[in-house]
Amino acid sequence: MRTNELTITAVILLSFIIGAYFYPAMPDNIASHWNAVGEVDGYLPKFWSLFLMPLVITVSMLCIVLIPRVDPLKANIEKFRRHYDAFSVILALFFFYLYILTILWNVGMKFNMMQLMAPAFAVLFYYTGVMIENSKKNWFIGIRTPWTLSSEKVWNKTHKLGGKLFKAAGVIALLGIFFPSYAFLIIVVPVVVVAAYTAIYSYLEYNKETRR
Repeated sequence: MRTNELTITAVILLSFIIGAYFYPAMPDNIASHWNAVGEVDGYLPKFWSLFLMPLVITVSMLCIVLIPRVDPLKANIEKFRRHYDAFSVILALFFFYLYILTILWNVGMKFNMMQLMAPAFAVLFYYTGVMIENSKKNWFIGIRTPWTLSSEKVWNKTHKLGGKLFKAAGVIALLGIFFPSYAFLIIVVPVVVVAAYTAIYSYLEYNKETRR
């Protein structure tokens, strides 16, 4: 088992242990969703609220383990495997952090959820950029548009640019700490813009290449 898989397994076990520990003390319905301004707008039965996230991390780990094994271009994934493995740990810790915040809220601590999620999104987006910048053509990971998948040159150019833009979105997300009322927009808008821009960029670059 790889180091990242061991780490994620430990996170999963710890999540289930924490859920079991807090289960008797929790109310029947637990706050589980917050709106854009950090107000609770959704509840789940305590079983699902306490054990859904550990299950999500478990499913994520299964995907993380399977992708490098089933991708027809698995040899390319191995070329950036170090970054892929690090990203998988960061993703698991992101979910775990959200899980802990949810539990803390429901045991009586009150805070602006989006404000405290801002640094977690910042780290996740920034390292998404690192992984994208270093990724090689494959079928599961990265900016997979018809045009990047049709041309290795377009893939490389799009991912070099996309990696830098995702890292910038990560830095911008940190501003949500200081402007909690606008944290949702500060976190979401740059990522939506980056996703749309890189898709358009890949299309334009592919057309340039085909015209040549």
